[in-house]
Amino acid sequence: MTALSDRLEAMTDRLSDELAARIARDREQGWVNPYRTDDGAACRRYERTGDEPSIWRPAFVRDVEKILHLPAYNRYNGKTQVFSFRSNDDLSRRGLHVQLVARIARDIGYALGLNCDLIEAIALGHDLGHTPFGHAGERFLHEILHARTGRYFFHNVHSVRVMDELYGRNLSLQTLDGALTHNGEYEQRVFELSGLSTFEELDVCVDACISTGEHAVGHLRPATLEGCVVRISDIIAYVGRDRQDAIEAGLLEPDAFEDGMGGRYNSWILSRASVDIIEHSYGKNRIEMSEELFSEIRRAKAENYEKIYRAGGVEGERADVLSHAFSLMYEHFLGDLKAGDESSYIFRHHIARITAQLEHYGKVYAWEEDLDRTVVDYIASMSDGYFTELASTLFPELHFPKRTYINERSAAARN
Repeated sequence: MTALSDRLEAMTDRLSDELAARIARDREQGWVNPYRTDDGAACRRYERTGDEPSIWRPAFVRDVEKILHLPAYNRYNGKTQVFSFRSNDDLSRRGLHVQLVARIARDIGYALGLNCDLIEAIALGHDLGHTPFGHAGERFLHEILHARTGRYFFHNVHSVRVMDELYGRNLSLQTLDGALTHNGEYEQRVFELSGLSTFEELDVCVDACISTGEHAVGHLRPATLEGCVVRISDIIAYVGRDRQDAIEAGLLEPDAFEDGMGGRYNSWILSRASVDIIEHSYGKNRIEMSEELFSEIRRAKAENYEKIYRAGGVEGERADVLSHAFSLMYEHFLGDLKAGDESSYIFRHHIARITAQLEHYGKVYAWEEDLDRTVVDYIASMSDGYFTELASTLFPELHFPKRTYINERSAAARN
């Protein structure tokens, strides 16, 4: 064994006897975590009779159901997690990713005595603002918007806009804050709470992210322990699963990773990370992990970037065509808005639908106030398939890889 595999093998997948006994004793005595977010603490931007909690639908359960019924939630399954053009339905899509995050976070949250309904709401809604084609699409859209306006685009910031403004669902402050601060690209060993407690503070944070970019986003912290658990669970959910997908996609062999586990690393990280976080966070007003786990997560993420994200996924699959397509689509629909061309897809497939959604809640879509923002709203909402079909229709010179099954498998069989 290597020194690395020896170190990983030494990390336990079981709670210490002392903590297991403490948790069992606390449950028998009806202990309630004083740092959990109670249902009664749910805060909404508007007071609406229809949003009042009930004995069978507490406040954060309502948030979960609001999210599940969003059109944007439906589109998760058509959006890239890592691999975009592979003809393999066993590869993860973003819809599976948010479910995995929810499951991991609920397991940890249950053990810590946190509000699992709030955890589920944050987890299921945290990526609603993601673009087609994953982080590559996010980068393409950001580059265009920034060059035109000086503003920044981040999917976590846009998730708040999707839930709070575009669909007018009146989600709780705690759910919106968890989505805003979930960004799993910024790992931390200890998650301290931000103290954010009002929509005014949330709006200031959102505006700062849009206007100053990484400086603001890199300093975001959740306001709840539930949000902290989702944030670390986001990393746990993808760091091992993306390795399984890379092997399934044929990008890497199982022995390509330094730890020697191949796809088994996903099972390893799921059990070890959860146990470690519970062991180091139980009863505390923060979420933390051991130095050993933190070091391993950083190592594994860095290896994924080197061997998967920068070598495969959409970055290695016609990124030049996609980048050009994003630019063409952006300019095309911005021109349609300026011309007031209501026959355009951006009017028929986006503005009309958002307007109808908001009318139900007595709100309007002020798309005319910021045309660049409206184009961003539209492009970010697209699934991979919708984007490529629309781009190919408008710009026939573009050629995207075709997702086919029979031909590839037949060729593999012949070879």
